[in-house]
Amino acid sequence: MQEAAVSAVDVERIACAVVPDLPHATWSNVLRVGPELIVSGQTAHPATRNAASAGAPLGAYEQAMVVLRKIQALAEAAGGGIHNILKLTVYVTDIADKDEVGRARRDFFRGQAYPASTLVAVSALVFPELRVEIDATVRLDADLRSAAPAP
Repeated sequence: MQEAAVSAVDVERIACAVVPDLPHATWSNVLRVGPELIVSGQTAHPATRNAASAGAPLGAYEQAMVVLRKIQALAEAAGGGIHNILKLTVYVTDIADKDEVGRARRDFFRGQAYPASTLVAVSALVFPELRVEIDATVRLDADLRSAAPAP
Protein backbone atom coordinates (compact mmCIF):
# COMPACT_ATOMS: atom_id res chain seq x y z
CA MET A 1 0.00 0.00 0.00
CA GLN A 2 1.43 3.33 -1.06
CA GLU A 3 1.34 6.25 1.37
CA ALA A 4 -0.45 9.38 0.24
CA ALA A 5 1.82 12.31 -0.35
CA VAL A 6 1.43 15.05 2.22
CA SER A 7 1.58 18.50 0.74
CA ALA A 8 3.29 21.16 2.78
CA VAL A 9 1.37 24.26 3.76
CA ASP A 10 3.05 27.53 2.93
CA VAL A 11 4.27 29.50 5.94
CA GLU A 12 4.72 33.25 5.60
CA ARG A 13 6.29 35.75 7.96
CA ILE A 14 4.09 38.83 8.17
CA ALA A 15 5.83 42.21 8.24
CA CYS A 16 4.27 44.86 10.47
CA ALA A 17 5.67 48.37 10.83
CA VAL A 18 3.99 48.84 14.23
CA VAL A 19 5.49 45.60 15.60
CA PRO A 20 8.61 44.97 13.55
CA ASP A 21 10.58 41.75 13.80
CA LEU A 22 13.86 42.62 15.46
CA PRO A 23 16.96 41.83 13.38
CA HIS A 24 18.60 39.98 16.29
CA ALA A 25 15.46 38.07 17.35
CA THR A 26 15.37 34.29 17.27
CA TRP A 27 11.57 34.27 16.75
CA SER A 28 8.97 35.70 14.40
CA ASN A 29 6.24 38.00 15.74
CA VAL A 30 3.62 36.37 13.53
CA LEU A 31 3.49 33.55 11.03
CA ARG A 32 0.66 32.89 8.60
CA VAL A 33 -0.10 29.21 8.02
CA GLY A 34 -2.95 29.11 5.53
CA PRO A 35 -5.71 31.29 7.03
CA GLU A 36 -4.25 31.01 10.55
CA LEU A 37 -1.91 33.47 12.25
CA ILE A 38 0.30 32.26 15.07
CA VAL A 39 1.24 35.32 17.13
CA SER A 40 4.23 35.11 19.46
CA GLY A 41 3.91 36.36 23.00
CA GLN A 42 3.71 40.14 22.91
CA THR A 43 4.62 42.50 25.74
CA ALA A 44 4.30 46.23 26.24
CA HIS A 45 8.07 46.65 25.88
CA PRO A 46 9.57 49.19 25.10
CA ALA A 47 6.72 51.37 26.43
CA THR A 48 7.10 49.70 29.83
CA ARG A 49 10.81 50.43 30.02
CA ASN A 50 10.30 54.06 28.94
CA ALA A 51 7.52 54.56 31.50
CA ALA A 52 9.52 52.92 34.28
CA SER A 53 12.56 55.08 33.44
CA ALA A 54 10.33 58.17 33.68
CA GLY A 55 9.15 57.08 37.13
CA ALA A 56 5.60 56.24 35.99
CA PRO A 57 5.49 52.46 35.48
CA LEU A 58 2.61 51.05 33.48
CA GLY A 59 0.09 48.96 35.40
CA ALA A 60 -1.43 45.70 34.23
CA TYR A 61 -4.37 47.45 32.53
CA GLU A 62 -2.12 49.78 30.51
CA GLN A 63 0.26 46.97 29.61
CA ALA A 64 -2.59 44.72 28.48
CA MET A 65 -4.00 47.49 26.27
CA VAL A 66 -0.60 48.07 24.63
CA VAL A 67 -0.24 44.34 24.01
CA LEU A 68 -3.76 43.93 22.61
CA ARG A 69 -3.12 46.83 20.22
CA LYS A 70 0.07 45.11 19.06
CA ILE A 71 -1.87 41.91 18.38
CA GLN A 72 -4.46 43.97 16.49
CA ALA A 73 -1.71 45.58 14.39
CA LEU A 74 -0.24 42.17 13.56
CA ALA A 75 -3.68 40.83 12.55
CA GLU A 76 -4.30 43.92 10.41
CA ALA A 77 -0.91 43.57 8.72
CA ALA A 78 -2.10 40.15 7.52
CA GLY A 79 -5.45 41.49 6.32
CA GLY A 80 -7.54 40.75 9.42
CA GLY A 81 -8.68 42.58 12.53
CA ILE A 82 -9.67 42.09 16.15
CA HIS A 83 -12.76 40.17 15.03
CA ASN A 84 -10.43 37.41 13.79
CA ILE A 85 -8.68 36.87 17.15
CA LEU A 86 -9.95 33.48 18.34
CA LYS A 87 -7.64 32.55 21.23
CA LEU A 88 -5.50 34.44 23.72
CA THR A 89 -3.07 33.05 26.26
CA VAL A 90 -2.39 35.66 28.93
CA TYR A 91 0.60 35.44 31.26
CA VAL A 92 0.67 37.68 34.35
CA THR A 93 3.37 37.97 36.99
CA ASP A 94 0.76 38.65 39.70
CA ILE A 95 -2.57 36.79 39.61
CA ALA A 96 -4.13 39.80 41.37
CA ASP A 97 -3.77 41.61 38.01
CA LYS A 98 -6.43 39.35 36.44
CA ASP A 99 -9.18 41.91 37.07
CA GLU A 100 -7.23 44.71 35.37
CA VAL A 101 -6.44 42.44 32.42
CA GLY A 102 -10.14 41.53 32.25
CA ARG A 103 -11.07 45.22 32.22
CA ALA A 104 -8.62 45.81 29.36
CA ARG A 105 -10.15 42.91 27.41
CA ARG A 106 -13.66 44.34 27.89
CA ASP A 107 -12.52 47.80 26.78
CA PHE A 108 -10.54 46.45 23.84
CA PHE A 109 -13.13 44.04 22.43
CA ARG A 110 -15.98 46.53 23.09
CA GLY A 111 -18.85 44.13 23.62
CA GLN A 112 -18.26 41.74 20.73
CA ALA A 113 -17.94 38.03 21.47
CA TYR A 114 -14.70 37.42 23.32
CA PRO A 115 -11.96 35.10 22.12
CA ALA A 116 -11.30 31.86 23.97
CA SER A 117 -8.66 32.55 26.60
CA THR A 118 -6.33 31.12 29.17
CA LEU A 119 -4.80 33.24 31.95
CA VAL A 120 -1.91 31.92 34.01
CA ALA A 121 0.41 33.40 36.60
CA VAL A 122 4.12 33.03 35.95
CA SER A 123 7.09 33.84 38.17
CA ALA A 124 8.65 36.36 35.78
CA LEU A 125 8.69 37.73 32.24
CA VAL A 126 11.74 38.72 30.18
CA PHE A 127 12.13 42.21 31.74
CA PRO A 128 11.39 43.04 35.38
CA GLU A 129 8.91 45.85 34.63
CA LEU A 130 6.70 43.56 32.55
CA ARG A 131 3.49 42.32 34.19
CA VAL A 132 1.59 40.98 31.16
CA GLU A 133 2.44 38.94 28.06
CA ILE A 134 -0.15 37.66 25.58
CA ASP A 135 0.08 35.32 22.62
CA ALA A 136 -2.73 34.76 20.16
CA THR A 137 -4.23 32.54 17.52
CA VAL A 138 -5.96 34.43 14.72
CA ARG A 139 -8.02 32.94 11.89
CA LEU A 140 -8.53 35.17 8.87
CA ASP A 141 -11.42 32.95 7.75
CA ALA A 142 -13.32 33.21 11.06
CA ASP A 143 -15.20 36.24 12.32
CA LEU A 144 -16.20 36.66 15.97
CA ARG A 145 -18.72 39.30 14.95
CA SER A 146 -20.95 36.45 13.81
CA ALA A 147 -20.84 34.84 17.28
CA ALA A 148 -23.37 35.98 19.82
CA PRO A 149 -21.77 37.75 22.80
CA ALA A 150 -21.99 35.82 26.05
CA PRO A 151 -24.85 36.94 28.31
